[in-house]
Amino acid sequence: MELEIDTIEIRSRRYLGNKFKLLGFIESIISENVGSYGSFCDMFAGTGVVGEYFNKQDVKIISNDLLHSNFLILSSWLTSTHKNIDIDKIKIYISKFNMLSGKKPNYVSRTFGNKYFSRPNAIKIGLIRDLIDKDGGLNALEKNILITSLIYALDRVANTCGHYDAYRKKMDSFNELILKLPNIKFENNSNNEVFKMDANSLIDHIKIDILYLDPPYNSRQYSDAYHVLENISEWKKPKVFGVAKKMDRSHIKSDYNLSTAKEAFKNLIDSANAKYILLSYNTTENKLNNRSNAKLPTEFIISVLKSKGTLKIYEKEFNQFTTGKTNLNKHKERIYFVKVNK
Repeated sequence: MELEIDTIEIRSRRYLGNKFKLLGFIESIISENVGSYGSFCDMFAGTGVVGEYFNKQDVKIISNDLLHSNFLILSSWLTSTHKNIDIDKIKIYISKFNMLSGKKPNYVSRTFGNKYFSRPNAIKIGLIRDLIDKDGGLNALEKNILITSLIYALDRVANTCGHYDAYRKKMDSFNELILKLPNIKFENNSNNEVFKMDANSLIDHIKIDILYLDPPYNSRQYSDAYHVLENISEWKKPKVFGVAKKMDRSHIKSDYNLSTAKEAFKNLIDSANAKYILLSYNTTENKLNNRSNAKLPTEFIISVLKSKGTLKIYEKEFNQFTTGKTNLNKHKERIYFVKVNK
């Protein structure tokens, strides 16, 4: 008898700048301007929803993200080596993990217990993560899928506002941690590649039909907002500091959140070997508090993209998920479309 396990979809995360609600808009722009294409690169992939949306058997998807937690998730949903994965075995592990309970303190409970997670959930998270790491009966890809399942599960029980820059002062997240099976469309993944690289380094090594860019907009680093997920996915059990219990994140700071954003963007576009470029960027320029203002001015973006080819600009109202400190109502997402000159 086949084991029945509830499933999750790739979009089932709250994530800063998540483009799930814009997928139809992006698709309409591509349909209007592009004929057939065989490859699509999601350079700042985050949750991976954009790459997964365009993932088809005849299209190669290249996904990239600097965070290790996102890299594991992207590898799980979009991996090209699915023949090495035993889904029935993964279901058994998920079922066993869901029945686990414990009282012995561990790294997660000592670090994040009664802060980001209730103490029982923190103990369970640490116990599961240790078991995944030490189990010799799992290959690397199967471990990735189980860690992905765990990340999606702990997101649903976290004592936060949807990210991990801070936790709520009052612990009120007591739902039980329950893992679900990622609903992966393996049949579409045979040609795909997943990377964990700086975008400006990866761009020198790929040739692509459609290059989709969704870089960070402002000074709020994703490594700050998702440090807990990064900690648990890497599982190096580092020392943490401060009220928010963050570890050293200097190796995953993005140039696109800093004063170097202009230089990084220009170098990325100049180096791009693509037939078409789509850039998602919102209109929060000099309208919000300083940390939330866009790093790339509109005039600068237009100048750089026009130097690459023929430019069209599209806009759509889009109230994105934010850190909760900034009201982005009535702001727009702007899609820049470039047909690259040969």
